[in-house]
This record gives sequence, C-alpha cells and structure tokens, in this order.
Amino acid sequence: MVEVRDIDQEKLWEEFVRVWPGANFLQSFAWGEFNQALGHRVVRKGFYKNKKLAGVVSAIVEKGKRAKYLTVPAGPLISWKDEGVVKMFMETIRKIAAEEKCSFVRVRPQIVNSGENQAMFSKLGFKVAPMHLHEQLTVKLDLSKTEEQLLIEMRKATRYEIRQGLKTGIEVEESTDAGEMDGFYDLQMQTASRQAFVPFSKNFLVKQFEAFAKRGMVKLYTARLNGEILAQGMVIFYGQEGDYHYGAGSESGRKYPGAYVLLWKAIREAKVRGLKYFDLWGIAPLDKPKHRFAGVSLFKRGFGGEVVEYVHALDLIIDPMKYAVDWVIEETRRRVRGLA
Repeated sequence: MVEVRDIDQEKLWEEFVRVWPGANFLQSFAWGEFNQALGHRVVRKGFYKNKKLAGVVSAIVEKGKRAKYLTVPAGPLISWKDEGVVKMFMETIRKIAAEEKCSFVRVRPQIVNSGENQAMFSKLGFKVAPMHLHEQLTVKLDLSKTEEQLLIEMRKATRYEIRQGLKTGIEVEESTDAGEMDGFYDLQMQTASRQAFVPFSKNFLVKQFEAFAKRGMVKLYTARLNGEILAQGMVIFYGQEGDYHYGAGSESGRKYPGAYVLLWKAIREAKVRGLKYFDLWGIAPLDKPKHRFAGVSLFKRGFGGEVVEYVHALDLIIDPMKYAVDWVIEETRRRVRGLA
C-alpha cells in the first residue's frame, strides 16, 4: 500500500533528494523556498510504501497570464517501475491541480529520453509540451576523472583557451554575497541585448541566490583581467553535482577567454567538494544551427563530457479548452524566440 503525506521538514526532504540518482537542485528544498519567495505556492509530497519514504514530488503553482498551471521540474523522484507509487503520483498531481484550479500539469522527469519512456508517459496520459521546462539536453562531466583527464577530453581549442587565459593573468573571484547579484543582473542585461534573449528580473536572480547561498550551495564566479570584468557565472553545488546555471559576459569578454577560465575553476571546485558530476546546463541540438543557444552550446560542448537528453517536458491536460489556447500561444512564442 502506498500513502501520500505532506513533507515540511527540510531535513527529511533533503536526506531523500540528495542521494536520489540523477537528482538536481530543481527538486531541492531551497528551490521550493525560492519559488515561495517569488509568491508561488509550493506543494511537497512524499510517497510512503510500507511506511518507508519511496518517492517525493515538489510541485509549483505557476500564475500565467492566461491561467494557472502546475510544474514539476526535474521530477518527480520516483521509480517509474513501481506501479503503486506511479499511480499515487498521478492521483496526487491531478488532485493538486484541481484544488489550485490549474489548466494543466507540466513535468520534466529526470530520466533519459527513449522510445520506451515516451510510450510510458503517453500511456499515462501525457503529451509533449510546446515549451521546455528547464534543461532537456545537456552535457555532463564525470568528476571521477583526474583534472588531466578532463583537460585531455576537452576540445583542443577549449584546452588552449583555458591555458592561455591563465597565462594572460585572468583571475577568478568567488562570492556568496547576494548583493553581488546586482552586478550580475547588469551584465546579464548587456548579454541579453547582444544575444537577443529575454533576461531574468533582478528579483528573480537575487531571491534564487539567497535561497542557495544561506545553505552554502552556490557561488558567483567573476573573471577579471586587470580589474575589468570579462565574465560571471552562477554555479549551484547540490547533491551529487555542480550546475553551471547562469552565465553572462562583457564586451571585453569576447576578446579574452574569461568564461573558459571561470568555468574551469568551478569544475575544479566541484571536484574538491567530492561531487560526481558537473552539468553545463542546457545545450541546443546539433541539427538546429539557428537555435538561439547554438553559440553558447558550442562553447559548452568544448569541455567534453557526455551529452544527456532527458525526457522532454510533458503536459497532463486538466482543462482542455484553456489548454488549447495556451498551447497555441506557447508554440508561437517558441518559434519567435528561436527555440524551434
């Protein structure tokens, strides 16, 4: 028999999530707290089998312009082969969505994309979402390898840029002060202007950094040459991996390899922390050269590692009429933003 219970104890939640294979910070207690700080309702549920915690789900109620919807980023964390737990998960998210008057539920499980998994979700009633929900295709580095092995497996040009950057005198500072995010926001705005993407708000970045900083799980890295900022990156260290979540660069950063040196320092930090993987956090498919993130993806792929494709974002429709309108709008937005 499977029971579902609310979980409001951070210690209990973290003891389960941190050791779950492949789990990342998107199902962490801190990510939920960050979303609560933004005004979203967060529902955390645990699935108990024979009185033992067998799975969890952190669901976020998003307030869209047209209707509310429920998201489950990088989750739920359950065994998809356990029919009893899967059934309880489906009943639980339907119930939450109904109570919150959500038009649909969007999930992006932390399992690899395959024909078998696609068929499983289709059978459960999910359909492929028009928009992504966080990273779906990414590059992961195996941190059990030595630094020398990691360097050897990089693209030759990437390895060269790191070494030249260090010889040039590029220095990388690190900070856990949320006040530093003001400067990162400004740099992100410059980057967004050059690369034509929609930037995050200052409040969004600060609240997120604060939630992880007070738990010692995040650092803001800043690469400088002769005092001038070349690049900045926000890296989250959680569970078994480090994640290069956000990055931004200055105009000068296009002339000097600050981003390369910065990322290499973050990778080495993850190794020192004893983590298993370093996630470059999202790349564009090779067959989509016009994708908005094609340029930064070339940079990320240069660090080597394994390309991992997760199951794409999936929608469980609760209100068909409202969902149909939302689908058309999101599909149009995806194409306009160069994500097709």
